[in-house]
Amino acid sequence: MPLQFTPLHPLFAAEASGFDLAKPLSTEQIREIDEGMNKYAVLVFRNQPLDQDQQIDFAKSFGPLDLGLRKLKRNPHRFRHEELIDISNVNPDGQVAARDHAKVVGNIANQLWHSDSSFQRPRAKYSMLQAITLTSWGGETEFADLRAAYDALPEHLRRDAEGRSAEHYALHSRVMLGDDQYTEEQRNSIPPVEWPLVETHAGSGRKLLYVGIHCRRVPGMTLAEGRMLIMDLIEHATQTQFVYRHQWRVGDLVIWDNRATLHRGRRFDVTERRELRRTTTEDIDTAAQLAA
Repeated sequence: MPLQFTPLHPLFAAEASGFDLAKPLSTEQIREIDEGMNKYAVLVFRNQPLDQDQQIDFAKSFGPLDLGLRKLKRNPHRFRHEELIDISNVNPDGQVAARDHAKVVGNIANQLWHSDSSFQRPRAKYSMLQAITLTSWGGETEFADLRAAYDALPEHLRRDAEGRSAEHYALHSRVMLGDDQYTEEQRNSIPPVEWPLVETHAGSGRKLLYVGIHCRRVPGMTLAEGRMLIMDLIEHATQTQFVYRHQWRVGDLVIWDNRATLHRGRRFDVTERRELRRTTTEDIDTAAQLAA
């Protein structure tokens, strides 16, 4: 049966049903998911408790996988595949991490509006997050529609953003929150990259506002003016009318397009166990266009 979509927000995001994601996807099923992503940018699949191997196989259907910040810190890992990103407050020994542990700081950094791996080339395309263990309160994930945000951009902000780029740096938000235990080699291993503040989304052809907390400056502007412009653009893009808040259930698999959305986690009790697994694909289409 074809993939069915139930909208979750007036502008974007939908619940998708009709496929068993634990089974290999056909070419037609991959196409249907891609078409749904181009329209909705966020798809919620309920009751899809994939194991580690199944999640990896599903993600690879959409392209090469990205390691994100695991490129910097090859710390002990709980999973069988290094491409599985551990979005949890759990140590490799299986215990809940202390409040001052780097994993907890990482969870807090995830509470800032961002797009995954915008700090590298190729950047991230799709992220796929699976809910394993949830806390008694909090921990929702919010998504902001960058295409709708551009459509509603006030003229003065549109004028300031058009034709400009922002520099994205991997450790900008981490260092800001006190996670600064990086060697010089680690700090330089993922050099900053620039992306236009206004882009055209490859899948839908719609213009969008490409900003987020990884942006640390706007070339051609003073540091202060550039950072204030970035803050104004993020504030505009994350207004309530552009945001879908996802209430997690165990077994949910949520896919989002990092080129068309921002996301952030919400606060939760860090002393309670919380476990999610993420896989992320590289945006090889844009990378190929830039190389051409």
